[in-house]
Parts: sequence; C-alpha cells; structure tokens
Amino acid sequence: MLYRILLPLFVVVHLWLLTSAAVQANEAVMSPTYAGKPLVDGLPLQALFPKATRFGDKEADLPVYAAYQLDELLGYAWLSDEINNLAGFAGKPIRLLIGLKPDGSFQDVTVIDHHEPVFLHGLGNQSMHEFLAQYRNRSVRNQIIVGSAQNSQLSSQSDGGASGTVVFDGVTKATISVMIINDVVLSTALQVARARLEGFALPTQSRLLEKPIISQSWDALANNNLIHQWTLSQTEVEESLGRSLNSYPEFSNTTAPNTPFITLAYAYLNAPQVGVNLLGEARYKALMDRLTPGDHLLWVGSSGLYPHAEENYTPATVPSRLSLDQGGLSVEIRDINAPSEFNDIITPGAPRFSTAHFLRIKGSAGFDPGSPVDLKLHVNLARNHLISDSATFLSHYQLPDSEWEPVQIDTAKPLPLWIKLWMDRWVSVCILLIGLTVLIVSFIKQDRLSRWKHFHAFRWGYLAFTLFFIGFYAQGQLSVVNIFTLFHSIKDGFDITIFLLDPVIFILWVVTFISLFIWGRGLFCGWLCPFGALQEMSSWLGKKIGLKQIRVPATLHRRLIYLKYPIIGGLVAVSFYSLTWAEKLSEVEPFKTSITLVFIRHWPFVLYAVGLLIVGMFIHKFYCRYLCPLGAGLAAIGWLRRFELLKRVDFCGSPCQTCHHRCEIKAIKKSGEIDYNECVQCLECIVILNDEEQCVDKLLTRKKQKKAAASQRIPSVQIHQPS
Repeated sequence: MLYRILLPLFVVVHLWLLTSAAVQANEAVMSPTYAGKPLVDGLPLQALFPKATRFGDKEADLPVYAAYQLDELLGYAWLSDEINNLAGFAGKPIRLLIGLKPDGSFQDVTVIDHHEPVFLHGLGNQSMHEFLAQYRNRSVRNQIIVGSAQNSQLSSQSDGGASGTVVFDGVTKATISVMIINDVVLSTALQVARARLEGFALPTQSRLLEKPIISQSWDALANNNLIHQWTLSQTEVEESLGRSLNSYPEFSNTTAPNTPFITLAYAYLNAPQVGVNLLGEARYKALMDRLTPGDHLLWVGSSGLYPHAEENYTPATVPSRLSLDQGGLSVEIRDINAPSEFNDIITPGAPRFSTAHFLRIKGSAGFDPGSPVDLKLHVNLARNHLISDSATFLSHYQLPDSEWEPVQIDTAKPLPLWIKLWMDRWVSVCILLIGLTVLIVSFIKQDRLSRWKHFHAFRWGYLAFTLFFIGFYAQGQLSVVNIFTLFHSIKDGFDITIFLLDPVIFILWVVTFISLFIWGRGLFCGWLCPFGALQEMSSWLGKKIGLKQIRVPATLHRRLIYLKYPIIGGLVAVSFYSLTWAEKLSEVEPFKTSITLVFIRHWPFVLYAVGLLIVGMFIHKFYCRYLCPLGAGLAAIGWLRRFELLKRVDFCGSPCQTCHHRCEIKAIKKSGEIDYNECVQCLECIVILNDEEQCVDKLLTRKKQKKAAASQRIPSVQIHQPS
C-alpha cells in the first residue's frame, strides 16, 4: 500500500528537516563584525566603539557605559532591556547593544540575544543585522519611520542631517518584530540623550490661555502672528538648487516667471482665537472633537508651482514634503483626513489655496505650543529617472505670547506600542472582524446554510479568504509557538501586552479559544487555519487530476490520530528546558515556510512543506489529522466542550453509513457518532442530512410516503354473494 511508503518517507524527511533547522538556527545571533572582540562586563563594547581607550563602569542612576578616547567622550553604550524590557513577539525581550555619540547620532545597534522565530528559524539573523545597520549615524533627533523599500527613498529627501524624517526599509514578514526593535531603540536612546547629552532636555511646557474670542480678518491674524505666511520665489529655489527650474521636466513648460514657487500659510489651530476665526465655531468644535485629548493640530495651506503635498499624496499619512522640528527634535505631523467641508476658510480676506491639510501632532510627541518651531519644506526635483536635486527651506514660527502662559506639567506618556500597532492595522482588523462575524453567524445558522444550493461555493470562498487574506496578507497563522509564549508568560508573570502586539493573532486566538467550548477545534481547523485551507485545496487538486485517493485503514487511522498529542506534549516540555530548542523543533509545523515566508526559504524547509501538501493530495488533510501539534492542543481544550451541535438522526450509523463513508477526515464513526476532537466542522454531513437525494432517512421516509399514497389510490372491490 502507498501509505506504507509515504509514512516512513515522511519520518526521514522530518528528521532531515530538524537537522537543517538546528544548523540554520545555530547561526551566530551577534553580527560577525562584533564576534571575537575583547569584552567589557561580557559585552563587546570595544567593537561598538573601536577608538575607545577606556570605558567607565556601569552608572548607577542610568545603566549606561561611557566610552572615552583618553579624556574625550566618544559616547554611551547600554543594553536595551536594562532600560526598556519590552517583550518581543516571542514573549522575551530582544536584547540590543546600542551606542550613542555625544551629538545624538547612533554609533551602532547590534543584537546580543533574541528569540524571534521569524529571524531564528525563517529569514535568518542576517536580515535583522541589515535592519539594525540602518541606525548607524542616524540621529535620535530624526523621525524614524519603519516602512517599505519603496518608501525608504523618502529618506533621501530629508535634510540628511541632525533632524528630519527618515524611512527605514522594514523586513517583510517581520513587521511586528522590527517595529518593536524601533520602539525600543528610539525610546531608550531618547531617555539616554535627555539624561546625558547637552541640548536634549525637554522644553518648558506651556498652556493656552482662556480668553474671549475676537473676530479678525486674515490680515489681522497675520499681522498678530496668529497665522504665518511664507512665500518662496522661483529665483530663491533656483539659487539653492544651482540650476534653472526649466532644467526639470515638471517645470519645463512654466511660462509665468513671477508666479511664486510656493506660497504657504500655516497656523496652530488649538488656539481658539485662530481656529474659530479660520473655521467658524461649529466646525472648529467638531474638528477638535476628532482629536484625542492632548493632541495638537496644524492647518497648512499652499498654492503656487510646488504645493506642500504631491498630486498622489495619500490622505492620513505623513507628508513627505513637510517636516516639523522643535528644540532640535523632529515632531511627527500626520494628516487627519478631515472631510472636505472643513477645508473652506471663512476668514474675511483669506486668499485661496490650491492645497490644504489638517496635520495632527500626537500628545505623546511632547510638543510645546509656546516654544519656537521650524517648519521645513523639502524640495526634490527629478532631472531624469536617475538624477534628482534636493533642497530644504526653513520657516521659523512661534505662537505669540498673548495666547499662552508657561507652566510646568508632566510630559505626556507615549502611546504603548501595542496601541500604535492596532492603529496601524485597523483596516486589517476591521476586515477580519467582518469575516469572523460572517463565519460565526453561519455556524449558528448552519442548518439553514447547509440547505443553501450555493453552500459549497460559500465554503470555498471562505477558505480562499482564510488563505489569501488571513494567511498571506494579514499573517494570521496561529502556531504552537504561541502556546509556548502563553505558558512562559504565565510562569514569568502574565502580561497581556505581549499578546496584544499582533492584533490579528490576538483576535483569532480569542475567537478560537471561545469556539473550543462551543464547537470544538473545528471552527479554527476547518475554516480559519490558512495551512488547513491550503491542504484542502491540494486535496481538491489531487482529485481533480485523477490521483488515486488513499483510504488509511480504520485501525491504523485510530492509532495515528494520537501521534500529534505526544508531539505537542514534547514541544511544551522542551520549551521549559530550552525555549531555543523548542522553537527549532516546532518546525514540525510547516506554517512559517508556507504561510509566513510563502515558500521563500532554505530548500529543506520548502521540500518538507511541499511534501506534506503532496501527501495531502493522496490522503485528505494528512498533516491536520496525524501530525499537527496545534490541532492537538486545541482538541485537548475542546474536550471541555459541552455541546454537540452537528445534527444526527436515528438512522445515522444504523443502518445508514453514508456520512461515515463520505467524511474525508474520518471523524464520523460507524456508530454514527461524531468525534469532535477530530472533526473540522466542514458541515458536509449536515448537507447530506438535509439533502432529499442523499440522506437514507429522508429517502426511506419519502418511499413510505409514496407507498402510503399509492395504497390510498387503489379502488376497493365489492364482492356480491348470490342470493
């Protein structure tokens, strides 16, 4: 039998895979440039500051090491987890060694230790080193945004100096991990800079005055410095760029030399005297109500040849042509995507602007409305598709003293990272919640759904949603590694923020956990597991191309279904001995290879994942049924289920065996009983029960009804006896 060949072959491939995983995961975590150098307190401080002739002891009030070349301060070094021990995606802090120069620029950032599975057993540590290398010589004054490779080109448009917006090339498939790294690097560096470096102290805080609002014209607002207007002529820009605007294709047809390159006006809207005069009282209040307490709002309008936002500017994003500095530190400004009715300025005498936006400054930025600010316009003009010229122009502004008073207040705490991540992924969260609502309602109405003639189309459509949106796009593949994280979090002191870092994974786990007590493991395993959906598709393909399906003998099947339980038990046990080894052994799951990395990985892992799918073309959902440790863990909790919601009738099992034979997962016993620990809730048995042409109970009932109706139609015969 073919299964006698496939099973031993799988064992050989799996052992090979684990060997390969061990080799790959044992790559040095630390960057090779740091290896083999002299250590100070067990840390490669000499490699971090090669010119240092001595290092100070770890300081008591702030755990940093001062690096000196003779008596000259070269900078400070520290371990990130000693200042901010934010847990990584694996539940353990990512331990970084960070160096900061006296001018506030990063000497370097390197990883000392981490447990992020996507790097250790997927992309490799080199991907993390390449990401960290982007911090070298960048300033803590920079506004660093983790983005895509395309957006990283925006960093060339910043001033490239002590401040400005810099977009780092993120690591695809490791978004959560690199955002955690960025949050830890910037938060610890800013704390060290404010405590040890000159020019980084927090500015004096101020408070807006409460005073009567006086109606003023545009000119009056401008004369009182409540609105700041700034005009750049074409000549000024040409002098800065060193060439005529006609040298650039987008201005080659400019025929109005007296037209300003840009006329830009901006105002601080939180000041009621400004906001009410620009928008009117009702619209001003409505706009302020859209803000989170502590947020600030700027209005910016422009006209001319080069408006402050490009034609294809995406609403609700950070503008690439503008940046804001205060006290030498970059302050993030982001469009709030206000409705169009807010754009009209009602102030008498106000000029018309071709482009206008409302830009929010989050309360966590530490912005002080009474301190001076620098608004920068970044001009980037392409001469051709290879060469471009850049220039930055600066406008100074300070809200007049008549609108604020100095006051010492506590600095607003920055938003927790998990809230930022949820805000960044709100679209994915909404789509996921809609999809889950549809699924749960469908399960509640499963009897009606199974009678629908388009049921199978609905199921295949949902599996496609699970694979392509939940899996490939939203990266919502649950894993046994999440179970390790849970157990270790409970052991070390439970902290829910670890699990909130990935909103998609968190929502899926909450829904899955609740569903275990109602439907068992089937809601997740049959509908929400991306790899499970991929297996169903491979099984369908196998049947479509005519591959002979292997039916594992019932006796062997009942033995093999228990194989996955010692696998998860062993993995959890090993995790308490060595989390690193448990993460290596968890490669029994092909999820990271197939779903997270989309088969772009070291070839033994790809061979293993593809091999499972090929086996699944012969044996329906082979991996789910016999090997999946996650499925075993869910089934173990599912034993606490107190409902049996899949409909059964008296004929099921005796004498009818239709569902038993049709169940490809072999979760229906000959007795007609459903094994909910194995059932993936495909609902095919309910479809059969509700089908007049398939269910034996309905066929026999209909046959009896026909027989009874026929007997009623037979005319009675009268027999007359002779008299």
